[in-house]
Amino acid sequence: MKKLTSSLPFRLLVGVIVGIVVGLVANATVIQVILTIKELLGSLINFCVPLIIIGFIAPSITRLKSNASRMLGLALVLAYSSSVCAALMSMGAGFAIIPNLSIQSAAEGLRDTPELLFTLAIDPIMSVMSALVFSVLVGLAATWAKADTITNVLEEFQRIVLDIVTRVIIPILPFFIAGTFAGLAYQGSITKQLPVFLIVILIVMVGHYIWLAVLYGLAGAYSGENPWEVLRHYGPAYLTAVGTMSSAATLAVALRGAKKSKVLRQDLVDFGIPLFANIHLCGSVLTEVFFVMTVSQVLYGKLPSLGTMVLFCFLLGIFAVGAPGVPGGTVMASLGLIVSVVGFDNTGTGLMMTIFALQDSFGTACNVTGDGALTLMLTGYAKKHNIQEVKNTDVL
Repeated sequence: MKKLTSSLPFRLLVGVIVGIVVGLVANATVIQVILTIKELLGSLINFCVPLIIIGFIAPSITRLKSNASRMLGLALVLAYSSSVCAALMSMGAGFAIIPNLSIQSAAEGLRDTPELLFTLAIDPIMSVMSALVFSVLVGLAATWAKADTITNVLEEFQRIVLDIVTRVIIPILPFFIAGTFAGLAYQGSITKQLPVFLIVILIVMVGHYIWLAVLYGLAGAYSGENPWEVLRHYGPAYLTAVGTMSSAATLAVALRGAKKSKVLRQDLVDFGIPLFANIHLCGSVLTEVFFVMTVSQVLYGKLPSLGTMVLFCFLLGIFAVGAPGVPGGTVMASLGLIVSVVGFDNTGTGLMMTIFALQDSFGTACNVTGDGALTLMLTGYAKKHNIQEVKNTDVL
């Protein structure tokens, strides 16, 4: 019971419930205080976004490039392509499905929220795109120059940022989310839109299974092997991912299952499964894209433009490579994209983090299970190009 009550999904759910109850019964003065605190917490979260981008993308590049090889390059292409294509599929489904969900704009017939008691702007140290470009250039340059000192500094900085995320951002999320839902409940929109979010979560889960079917179908066709011989061993890993919401915590189970497959090369299992656990986030990306479009329709009364969503999908694939390995890590790393590309405010980002985190376990399970398909593709590539198997050592 203690483990359940201390989990992030439970705390987020409590935050949602408490926020809704308070928003339904509170008067304007109480809501004014709550929204002021929520905006302050939102500013703190936004301040940390560039730090998260630099702290996770730059070290990821230095690690991945330090032992560059054909198989590593192929793994990166496969992981990025899978994430982007899953995002584009989700985008297409969003444009086709969301207009038919009868979502009313949250701005229609709602109470106005009171003005904030005060505004304390905590400006980020740099813009989101500046942080992304800085991360890529520094990561690549450190690799080219074989700058061991800078590489070690980046690794240390990642540990610092991870502590900021786990000790500051994650603990304040339930309060920020409670404030978000209190404001929505006070306005009156939450009673209209809650059923919609439940439907959207079910739609996204169906999308996970469709994308896994696509990945394993392509892997089987390319490798010439039966993809079921890989997929059938992933049941324990899938259930573990649902329970832990962490690819890292699921890694041992995923490796054990993949090693049981008769069609995967063992050296590529040792190489591919741990690597893809960190850079392949197809399920999380698919989820985020559909949720972004839903929240946009709910809060702002319209879907983002096609051009905006295409740009968001391609950039999101980059952010996913360096996303932190914590619950909700993908949406946390890409908060800047949600704000700068899609145009969300603090209410939008708060709603996004909530519904994303509440189903994040299933997105993680999709990520982990999809790693087996990409490893089967690596096996097929090695067979077609006569790449010799490495015995009892790491491929890199």
